[in-house]
Amino acid sequence: MAYDEDLAARIREHLAHAGVEEKRMFGGVGFLLNGNMLVGVWKDALVARLGAVAGEAALADPSARPFDPAGKPMKGWVLIDPDGLEGAGLGDWIDRALAFVEGLPPK
Repeated sequence: MAYDEDLAARIREHLAHAGVEEKRMFGGVGFLLNGNMLVGVWKDALVARLGAVAGEAALADPSARPFDPAGKPMKGWVLIDPDGLEGAGLGDWIDRALAFVEGLPPK
């Protein structure tokens, strides 16, 4: 299954001001800030890098689950199902990821 191009376009629109780089990753597309993965699209879901604490807390949301592309969950990363991305949901998840990734040193 290819990744959701419409979701990628919505992410591009939300991040137009942020100066992110786009890169093919995980069989989908990733958006990097200062060389650090921020968010991405994997199949029809959003991948968000939130860090260990916020990532664990995010799993309380019914639309979130661990990001597990290769059989081992990636700590601090969550996968948000399409129902959690409706309305302002997408922007909220992206903003959470920005809050974490903006604090990382550039690569």
